[in-house]
Amino acid sequence: MGLFGKKKEEKPACCCGGNCDPETMNDAEKAKTEGPSVKVLGSGCARCNQLEAATKAALEQLGMGTEIEHVTDFARIAAYGVMSTPALVIDGKVVSYGKVLKTEEVVQILKKIR
Repeated sequence: MGLFGKKKEEKPACCCGGNCDPETMNDAEKAKTEGPSVKVLGSGCARCNQLEAATKAALEQLGMGTEIEHVTDFARIAAYGVMSTPALVIDGKVVSYGKVLKTEEVVQILKKIR
């Protein structure tokens, strides 16, 4: 009955299963707070591009001259805790993930946050 006395091996709680180095993780953490305050997270697929276009239209509609960064690096995306894309990050906070927002929805989010 040796099965009952065995301890389970603990795996690291890293975004990539423990295959990243500290330098990569530090870069990903810094990227969360640096740069433009509006980011679209995703691989660059059609859905991600739709969210980026809707976000640009919303910013123009509100008269905000904010630059949008499209993040495609999966280490940086995982640093935000996002597991399904596309995702929208405003001022370092994930406000939407896993769906394409319409321009009107992005406008409402921007009005609430800013």
